[in-house]
Amino acid sequence: MSDTESAPAQARKMTGAELIAAERQRQIEVEGYDAAHDDSSHGEYAPGGPALIRAAHSYLLRGTRLTAGFTGAPPYWPWDAEYWKPSTPIRNLVKAGALIAAEIDRRQRGGETE
Repeated sequence: MSDTESAPAQARKMTGAELIAAERQRQIEVEGYDAAHDDSSHGEYAPGGPALIRAAHSYLLRGTRLTAGFTGAPPYWPWDAEYWKPSTPIRNLVKAGALIAAEIDRRQRGGETE
């Protein structure tokens, strides 16, 4: 299985929402980025703002090809460069969506409402 598509996506084309949900589940199950992890160090008062939002922003820009030719992690990338793993434009948008979903969940756990 490649980084560009999960096994379910290879079986049939998934919608954007399905791809994002599957990626968020992969982040939790494979990477261990669960609620406790997200709550521990990626909060509102992290240096430079919420880390999950800054990471999503990084992948969003890659997904729109606005940063074509740029190499390396963006300067606003919240973590060590080894965690920066850009891929295809659609895969980058999927990663961004999953990071946004994680941030929404984190805020809702903290008591925020719409």
